[in-house]
Amino acid sequence: APSPLSPPPSPHRLLTMALRTAAVASLVLLVAPVAAFNPLRSVARVVGGKPSSTPSKLGVATRPEATVDLSVAAPLTPEEVRMQPPPFTLADMKDAIPEHCFKRDAKRSASYLVRDLLIVAGLAAAAVAVNNPLAWVAYWFAQGTMFWALFVVGHDCGHQSFSENKALNDFVGHMCHSSILVPYHGWRISHRTHHQYHGNIDLDESWYPMSKTDYDNLDLSGKLGRYNPLIMLIAYPIYLWKRTPGRDGSHFLPTSPLFKPSERNDVLTSTAGYFGMIALLIGLAVKTSPMFVLATYGIPNIVFCAWLSVVTYLHHTDDTSVWFRGDAWTYLRGALNTRDRDYGIFNNIHHDIGTHVVHHALPLIPHYHLREATEAVKPLLGDYYVEPTKSGILPVHLVKEWLDSTRACKYVADEGDVVMYESDVPMKK
Repeated sequence: APSPLSPPPSPHRLLTMALRTAAVASLVLLVAPVAAFNPLRSVARVVGGKPSSTPSKLGVATRPEATVDLSVAAPLTPEEVRMQPPPFTLADMKDAIPEHCFKRDAKRSASYLVRDLLIVAGLAAAAVAVNNPLAWVAYWFAQGTMFWALFVVGHDCGHQSFSENKALNDFVGHMCHSSILVPYHGWRISHRTHHQYHGNIDLDESWYPMSKTDYDNLDLSGKLGRYNPLIMLIAYPIYLWKRTPGRDGSHFLPTSPLFKPSERNDVLTSTAGYFGMIALLIGLAVKTSPMFVLATYGIPNIVFCAWLSVVTYLHHTDDTSVWFRGDAWTYLRGALNTRDRDYGIFNNIHHDIGTHVVHHALPLIPHYHLREATEAVKPLLGDYYVEPTKSGILPVHLVKEWLDSTRACKYVADEGDVVMYESDVPMKK
């Protein structure tokens, strides 16, 4: 070491010493983390295993330590997300939707009703005037579709989204539903139960799943009525009279388990409207002919029932849907597990009934605001919203989705608070 009396080092030497010191410090900083890094320990964290206490091939001994199973923290699939309680509330959904979407405009609602009635009358007049087989076939499908549109208007009346006037809503609902042989109040009350408890295996009213045991005990006629696509097309009138297999009651009798004693007069009024329409049809058949009534009204009504059965099935049945028991169920979780569907050219004709998730969560929103409300709430819902398959002009893709669901969605497990559909039918990959 130089003596304190030695002359100071030259600037060149000072620079050389500083560079050497910096190089040594950099080397220490680079080598220290590498020496501390244990690759086997890191791998063990990822796979959830225990690290070995013996030296590795790299010559670095590992030591046992508490490991973390990162599979819990890994990103969930959309299906797994929907099995968890949502991180938002119904109030959050409502706040995300523009306020004007909740406005019920009686004049605007009535304009859709008038449009539907004019089309119904025009189709009937055109079919009678043309009177050839091809025209009648086209008429049956078109008029059955318009009967379905009238049902949706009455459906909105049942939810009180037609207008802010309950008396007007119930009057229009009665007229629309009685004209297509649906008991308005009987349906309205059971449909209210469906909305209140959708997604609840034990309390839902519409297209709820059967348990594996109940499915196995179902007789052939019960399985055909519930799962056979062709029988499903005509199942709605049977449901109105007898409900679904395993549940008693009728939409026409005030003593049915579906209703409270206080709802007796409403049910009787709707039943009277139903049979009044039948009396009108009988009178028309006497005045003209039974074949005329069958051609102008009967066959379109069958087409309407097919529309109703398939659409409601598609909205509430999907192999990605989640169902709940007990305390796992909430109103919001049930609503989020309905499904939107794209019906192509029919979206506007049947009043955007395919925008079903928001409708189930907030049924007071009129049909003409449902699309805007759905777009507004999608960012909040995230993976809790299942984007429907985009349709072409005609929704031919829904035929496959419907048939696939009838095979894939047979029952749910006997136990478990959060379950999904299972099937005893092998599915094609």
